[in-house]
Amino acid sequence: MLFLVAALLMLGVLVGAAVHLPLPVTLVAAAVIGGWLLVFGVRERIGHSGNH
Repeated sequence: MLFLVAALLMLGVLVGAAVHLPLPVTLVAAAVIGGWLLVFGVRERIGHSGNH
């Protein structure tokens, strides 16, 4: 859960800074954060499905 909070916090900071960053840098950062969230979601789903 802490990773999710950190990812969302980083996303908020980057969205605020996106005005000052070039578009390619913003897109790369968004892709990295999106990948991080995707991995987190998959790990959570796998972890919860094993506990049933």
